[in-house]
Amino acid sequence: MTAAVMNAPLRHAVVTGAAAPPVESASEIPLTAEEFERICSVLFQRSAIVLKAGKEGLVRSRLARHVRRLGLHSYTEYLDAVEADRSGSERSDMIDSLTTNKTSFYREGAHFEYLQDTVLPRLFGAGDRVRIWSAGCSSGEEPYTLAMLLHEVVRDPVQRGARILATDLSSKVLATAREAQYAEAATAELPWQGAERYFTRVNAGGGRAMRVRDDVRSLVRFARLNLIETWPMAHPFQVIMCRNVMIYFDKDVQQRLVQRFWELLVPGGHLFVGHSESLTSLKHRFSYVQPAAYVK
Repeated sequence: MTAAVMNAPLRHAVVTGAAAPPVESASEIPLTAEEFERICSVLFQRSAIVLKAGKEGLVRSRLARHVRRLGLHSYTEYLDAVEADRSGSERSDMIDSLTTNKTSFYREGAHFEYLQDTVLPRLFGAGDRVRIWSAGCSSGEEPYTLAMLLHEVVRDPVQRGARILATDLSSKVLATAREAQYAEAATAELPWQGAERYFTRVNAGGGRAMRVRDDVRSLVRFARLNLIETWPMAHPFQVIMCRNVMIYFDKDVQQRLVQRFWELLVPGGHLFVGHSESLTSLKHRFSYVQPAAYVK
């Protein structure tokens, strides 16, 4: 699951001329074809995400609250405000609102089974320092599942040098991931009594929630990263998981990403993509292992 040069503070863009009455319902503001095209362009330039025709209703529903919050009267005014914000926070909020962050613990479990049964025992058996990248980690369920898996395979994976890098474009979902607190129902799909082993129950807003245990959290480092920009990682990985992310990119971007993943994996390293994705239409040097799983 990202970017125009900012020229003036947001307050200058919003407070100009006579004060206008607040917008009663931003959802009533029409979205013109030109405005939709401009939004698509900003999103693509900053994230490479392709927003196709037919998504006008989604754009209005997700951006309406920002138009209302700023007291604006059109999506043109809103886009002008986004581009005028030197801090970049409005742009980030816009992109966060337009990106999809659907995930769950132990999602597409065949990948985790293969890691647990085949990949991780071999890596630890060879004495390797296991490094895993969860690219497009969303709200944290995938990297935390990986961390639990490491605990299932070896005793004290931190001491064994295992580390997980979890990155996402959205600062909002990364904040949720770092908090590591989830509804109890969200942990129901974990095998090996995962909920009991790797979570503690906590009070949350008068209710109950599940918080990932500290020894699991210590394996994961979260960082914001735009996949189409520079990658700062200096060391290669044995495993890269970029699942259900590339479906939002066009073929050219997918091609570049797959090549970059190949370059950042050690020989014998594995790339996992989503089961709705495939490398079939792309040029690559990976070998197929099983559905949505490839090896360098």
